[in-house]
Amino acid sequence: MDRRQPRDGRAIEELGHYDPLIRDPEKQVVLKRERIEYWLSVGAQPSETVRNLLKKNGIGPGQG
Repeated sequence: MDRRQPRDGRAIEELGHYDPLIRDPEKQVVLKRERIEYWLSVGAQPSETVRNLLKKNGIGPGQG
């Protein structure tokens, strides 16, 4: 999300999704790894919750 947009504003790019209602933990989180790594490389700052999801999935500084 662009912090300059309203709270419920349009996303710049969808990088994945999380559905806690899916019972299979392997399918709860779907991430576009290449695009996430690109955005992190150009300075995107994930929220603490997103940072934890990325770390759990092996994405981030020093990961993968």
